[in-house]
Amino acid sequence: MAITCAVALSCLIAAGAGQPDDYFQITVIDADTGRGVPLVELSTVNGIRYVTDSNGIVAFHEPGLMDQSAYFFVKSHGYEFPADKLFGFRGQTLDVKPGGKARLKIKRLNIAERLYRVTGEGIYRDSTLTDVEAPIRQPLLNAQVLGCDSVQTDVFRGKLFWLWGDTNRPSHPLGNFHTTGATSQLPDNGGLDPSRGIDLTYFQNEQGFVRPMARMPGEGPTWLDGLVVLGAGGDNERMFAAYAKIQTPLTVYARGLAEFNLKRETFEQVAEFELSSPVFPFGHPFTHQAGGQQTYVYFADPFPLARVPAEVDALRDLSRYESFTCLRAGSRLDAAAPEMAELDRSENGRLNWGWKRDTPPLSPAIEAKLIGLARMKPEEARFQLHDVETGKTVLAHRGSVYFNAFRQRWIMIAVQSGGSSPLGEIWYSESRSLSGPWRYARKIATHDKYSFYNPVQHPQFDQQGGRFIFFEGTYTHTFSGNAEPTPRYDYNQIMYRLDLSDERLKLPE
Repeated sequence: MAITCAVALSCLIAAGAGQPDDYFQITVIDADTGRGVPLVELSTVNGIRYVTDSNGIVAFHEPGLMDQSAYFFVKSHGYEFPADKLFGFRGQTLDVKPGGKARLKIKRLNIAERLYRVTGEGIYRDSTLTDVEAPIRQPLLNAQVLGCDSVQTDVFRGKLFWLWGDTNRPSHPLGNFHTTGATSQLPDNGGLDPSRGIDLTYFQNEQGFVRPMARMPGEGPTWLDGLVVLGAGGDNERMFAAYAKIQTPLTVYARGLAEFNLKRETFEQVAEFELSSPVFPFGHPFTHQAGGQQTYVYFADPFPLARVPAEVDALRDLSRYESFTCLRAGSRLDAAAPEMAELDRSENGRLNWGWKRDTPPLSPAIEAKLIGLARMKPEEARFQLHDVETGKTVLAHRGSVYFNAFRQRWIMIAVQSGGSSPLGEIWYSESRSLSGPWRYARKIATHDKYSFYNPVQHPQFDQQGGRFIFFEGTYTHTFSGNAEPTPRYDYNQIMYRLDLSDERLKLPE
């Protein structure tokens, strides 16, 4: 690893960067853990802006401010630097000298701990400039990936398989719009400890950039989700994903199912779906044996609202999909006119929730509208989360659900629609039943005026029997209303860790 870092440093020096002793190294650490904190912004009095790398380091070299006392404002999403008593400024004056070092402690307000950036350029840029070892093989640039959209993962043929959406490159504003892929070793089979990082091996073209993994028929980008592996393991495993074809402005005009071809190392179309179908494979799937009988693939995003028998033929056949819903079986739903929804009620007025074919799932947003229209009582709802501190409703937008052995619950990591930061507030919830009701939630991470959308937990990374879980999301100014993207971090994936033994995560039954 040190050899890799030395090579990276040599490349930087050859490109015109200074020697390590030319820089003043500032490391921002978590006051509780002592670990370096990524994505901390340091800015000078005259507005020069720096952002810590994944080791929590800034390599500072500003010719006019060297050998000076310089003040640095310090701020970060979900973290807080102490304010001075006189003016309330949050920052510190440092004696800046070439080759010097300083450590700043910052208080974590988030329950979740930010660990590192997974993708993009310069993940360990400042560490490399100051000759600090990075845990991953490619600390500066891997497969020319500058940024990429939301992630999908599953274990396939003994490795963790990764998929991302639209991907940026250095040479042109337009990059790969037909899905990017990579693999990594599992932590118990040669892979890195997920608290340290992930070594990604991308599928690349002859020019060294990531190559399209899913060219489906039709014009426009191809997006994959619903990544699922079926089979008994080993050579019997087969991997599938749902695809969507996109046209401006972000409109889906075609859907279908694709299977990964091992020889060609690409996804190929195996089924085309009718857009009028009430349910599709989507989100982040998991397999689960229902009632000790049939094993299903459940599709969650964030709630597990659809399922299909865990069989290849069933996965391709939308008529075998079931939705968990309180709509009358066989009915349809117009999101623009929820008042027309046909609710399934017994003669005594009881709302009948259940798994039903040929029926659309009921999203949290539609459920909330039905409550607002007095067509559903609040206590009848299954997917209305409430802030355990304030009691306010939290409308879950996207996320994932998995069973957690430590909590002995189904746990959900989800981003809130709206909130104090649009698509930037991440919540934790849990339920004894995967079909709910899901009632209470606790905010675990915030991103001020910034999006952190499509969060997903990685159960393959669970540690200490599920006490520690890991999740990531797409950090981007898109949809946030913030016109100023964070250098290097914007439109990339950031990993967090959550300790489920934290007393703040004990939610009411």
